Amino acid sequence: MKSVIKLTFIILVQASAIFVHAQNSVISEPVASAASTLTPASSSVKTGKQKAVIITGARFAYPLIQKWIDDYTNANPNAQIVIEARGSADPAQYDILVEAYDQDAEIKNSREYTHVARYAILPVANNKSAFSKLYADKGLNKDLINQLFFHDLYSEKKDVEVKEIKVPFTIYTRLQKAGAPIVFTKYFGYQQKDIKGKAIAGADEHLLKAVLRDSLAVSYLPLTLIYDQESKKPVAGLTILPVDLNGNGRVSDDEKFYNDLSTVITKLEDEGVRGGIQNIPLESLHLSVSKNNASPEAQEFLKWVIANGQNDLHAFGFLKPGSRHSSNNP
Repeated sequence: MKSVIKLTFIILVQASAIFVHAQNSVISEPVASAASTLTPASSSVKTGKQKAVIITGARFAYPLIQKWIDDYTNANPNAQIVIEARGSADPAQYDILVEAYDQDAEIKNSREYTHVARYAILPVANNKSAFSKLYADKGLNKDLINQLFFHDLYSEKKDVEVKEIKVPFTIYTRLQKAGAPIVFTKYFGYQQKDIKGKAIAGADEHLLKAVLRDSLAVSYLPLTLIYDQESKKPVAGLTILPVDLNGNGRVSDDEKFYNDLSTVITKLEDEGVRGGIQNIPLESLHLSVSKNNASPEAQEFLKWVIANGQNDLHAFGFLKPGSRHSSNNP
C-alpha cells in the first residue's frame, strides 16, 4: 500500500513539473517575440536617421547638388538626401526642386525659392566641321545667332539682311520643354518651338552626345556641360563659338576667352558686374520647396547650402548668384 502511495506521489510531482514547464514555454514565447519586434525600432532610435529628402529637377546641376549632399551628410550623418531623375511624377511629390528657369506665376505663388547660382548658355559646334573652324575665328554676332537658330522667323523680318552661310551645318536642339532651351530662346526674343533643327529627346547631356556624333552639328549648351570636370578644358570634340560680348556687331580678340573654364567664369562675372554681357544668356538656378508643407529636413539642407554652397560653384561651371535676378534679357 505504501508503495502505491509513493508511486502516485512521484507521478503527481512529475506531472506538475511538466505542466509548469509547459506554462513557462507558452509565456516566454510571446515575450521573446515582443523583444525581437522592438529591436529594429530601438536600433532606429539609436541611429536617429531623419526623414529622407528627395530632390529632382535640372539634370545639368546634379553634379553640383550631389557635392552639396555629400558635404552635408558628412557634417550631418543622420541626414538622408537623394536625387531622383524626374519622370512623369507630379513635381509636388518631391521635397526640393532644382529649377533652371522662371515658372508660371501660379506655380511660383505656391513655392519658396532660394537663389543659389547662375549659369550661362553658349553656342557650340562639333570641332570637325568647317563651320566650327570658320566661326571659332570669326565668332557670332546677334544677327548671325538669330539666323542660325531661328532662320524661318528671322528671315521674314523686313529690316534684316540674311547673309549666305557658305559652310554646311545642322542645328540641334532639345525636344522636351526644359530650362536651357527656354532661357536661350527667350533671350533672343523667341520660344523653344521656334528653333528649327534636329530635336533630341532626353536631357542636355543627350544633346551634347548628339552634337559630338555629327560632324556638322551646331547647338547651345549650359556652361556646366561644355567643360571637362577634371581638366577644365572644353570637352573633347567640341568647339565653343565666341560671341559679340559687347554688342558692337563684331567679335574681337579679347572676346575669345574660352580655352579654360576659370577664365570664362571670371570674365562673365566681371563683365556682369559692369552690365556688359550681351549675346550670352545668363539665368538663375533655384532650389524651391512648397510654401505649405516643406519638411524641416529640406529646410535645414537649404540653410546649409546658403551658408556653405557658394565655394563649389566655380568648380562645377556655375557663376555666383549676384545681388539681383541673373537674367540678362535685352
